[in-house]
Amino acid sequence: MRLLFFGSGSFGLPTLRFLSGQHDVLAVVSQPDRPAGRRHRLTPTPIADYAAETGLPLLRFEDVNADDAATELRAFDIDAWIVIAFGQKLSQPLLQNRFAINLHASLLPRWRGAAPIHHAVLSGDTKTGVSVITLADRMDAGDVLATESLPIAAADTTGLLHDRLAELGPAIVEQVLRAHAQGVLVPLPQDEALATAAPKLTRKQAQIDRTMPAEVVRGTINGCAPWPGVSVRIHDHQLRLLRAAPSSEEQAIGVISSKGVLGCQGGAVAILEVQPQGGRVMPFEAWARGRRMEWPATVQGGGAT
Repeated sequence: MRLLFFGSGSFGLPTLRFLSGQHDVLAVVSQPDRPAGRRHRLTPTPIADYAAETGLPLLRFEDVNADDAATELRAFDIDAWIVIAFGQKLSQPLLQNRFAINLHASLLPRWRGAAPIHHAVLSGDTKTGVSVITLADRMDAGDVLATESLPIAAADTTGLLHDRLAELGPAIVEQVLRAHAQGVLVPLPQDEALATAAPKLTRKQAQIDRTMPAEVVRGTINGCAPWPGVSVRIHDHQLRLLRAAPSSEEQAIGVISSKGVLGCQGGAVAILEVQPQGGRVMPFEAWARGRRMEWPATVQGGGAT
């Protein structure tokens, strides 16, 4: 099939790799280079970077709905448009008479919006998945063409789930493309009564304190990893908490042991991975062994880095 691929974030990389090997990707459409890192260097999106490395034709527009961009895109003789983590809304005039699908990182209608994986973890969901949908005027409100589910383990972070969900993309997108080619697609409208919103996270949401139940603390740490990240102080050390799991051990509220057991309201969580300021990600116990301090220790702070 002849395809146009719209994407920016790394979530679409596995699907683009697959599609470019199985179909004729006539062009990849991505966002322009943006400042990134501490030095704010102009950096291509992961999708643009992959297209440049592999020689796929690359188009970048500040606004895909602008007249000149729309004219160029609609001039392609295409069987399907694939949209994954693109970062711009495609207007209905642009999409007119085009078969366009979007891969979204949730089981819609749950978690419509920019941060579905974060919100699934933050809310303590035990299951998530991906949905392939048609594009609609309202964000992520199109008809569902296919879904694939995935369990969420107690120690899963947003980062870990992101990568696992991205790997579901190739098979489910290919399934929808084949069904479309055969004329057997059955679009299912979403149940609006079940819709929930997943807006972008802010640093204020990466907060834990001694009043929170253990499950909320665990969900906040895992849901905010790797970004925005929960940051605490233990003695004089600034530390990002990057992964947590339930713990059956007892510990005083607001206190952490050398094994990483943090006492919370109604229970405890085990801190599995951390990142010291200016350092690399490591197991909590490895970090604790390298510090001369008294244990157990009081955890101070609990905000985003």
